[in-house]
Amino acid sequence: MTAEVALVGLGMTPMSLKAGDTPLQLACEATRSALADAGLTHSDVDGLLVGSSQGVRPDRLGVAFATQGGFSDLRLLEHVEIKGATTIAMIQRAQLALDTGAARTVVCVFADAPLVAGKGAGSTYAHSGGRTGSRGLERASGLLGSVPTYALLANRWMHLHAGTPDDLCAVATVTRDWALGNPDAVVRTPLDADGYFASPMIAEPLRRLDCARPVNGAVAVVVSNDPAAGDNARLVVRGVGRDHPVRHRRAGRESWFGGGRRAVDDALATAGMTRGDLDVAQLYDPFSVVTLLLLDEYDLTRGVPAGEFVRTGGTAKGGALPTNTGGGQLSGFYLQGMTPLAEAMIQLRDQGGDRQVAGATTALVGGIGGRIDHHAAMILERTA
Repeated sequence: MTAEVALVGLGMTPMSLKAGDTPLQLACEATRSALADAGLTHSDVDGLLVGSSQGVRPDRLGVAFATQGGFSDLRLLEHVEIKGATTIAMIQRAQLALDTGAARTVVCVFADAPLVAGKGAGSTYAHSGGRTGSRGLERASGLLGSVPTYALLANRWMHLHAGTPDDLCAVATVTRDWALGNPDAVVRTPLDADGYFASPMIAEPLRRLDCARPVNGAVAVVVSNDPAAGDNARLVVRGVGRDHPVRHRRAGRESWFGGGRRAVDDALATAGMTRGDLDVAQLYDPFSVVTLLLLDEYDLTRGVPAGEFVRTGGTAKGGALPTNTGGGQLSGFYLQGMTPLAEAMIQLRDQGGDRQVAGATTALVGGIGGRIDHHAAMILERTA
């Protein structure tokens, strides 16, 4: 890199559990907030990267947002989509554009509104994936959407790592404890083991409280290599890593979980850091088991089994590696990869209030997509 690329603006809408504004309206609101946070205007922006939830909903956010969102004379305009790894891919794309001079100031925005009147949130994501091939067989078997798919992964992880439902419970209760200090979290009631095990089973071993909370909302981030941009703490992108294993669904695979370690290794190598340099980790956690999978895959537990690491407080307040400190996607809000990125920025800006990790200056942000098919990792550091 020829200049430090930094995240200089953050904008978030309120996270709603009710039907309301469209993704376009939400994206406009988040973008205005992010630009105001950075001390910039729409006219200062010459790059726009747009992300939206997968699917065929007619209100899906696209590049038409450039016109409707008040932008003009853009040198960079793209829709980016690799599922839950999209956010980090957008930051990486912005980083490359800034380094080559293709743009000077780039806004990355993600907006989604899956909650609509008369329709449950879960049904929005229960896509069959097709009628032919392995997805067609799944459809015929009733395996629709992410919950049963990740339930199979959870059972496999528990088999390989001697995991138990107590491990899943620990993830859910720890993230809920973090959410209690986050005014943007949509679930802020205390949760103990009794409450967790009273939660209805959705697809064994995943209960309702093992699943993310979809919201209607948007997050926008302003990326710049101008040393004068932004009025907040300077959050520099130190390293990004990606890995896409391109798996084929055949019997005899050694693991369905691999790929993320290389992404984290590459991000850390670029940053010139080690895992011991990380103050917080913000991981993509659409289901409780994914936190466990990624702690193992990313090699973040210092040799301790992931379940034990969480049960003994490793990810909690005062733990060895505070993780998903805003409540993650289980108790905070599910806006795909923008959830962990927004929380990383809040922590490194020392704006976490009751949940703030004292002295946090470095963060790992992780993103996954599909059935853990896409991995992305980013290292952020506060330098001023």
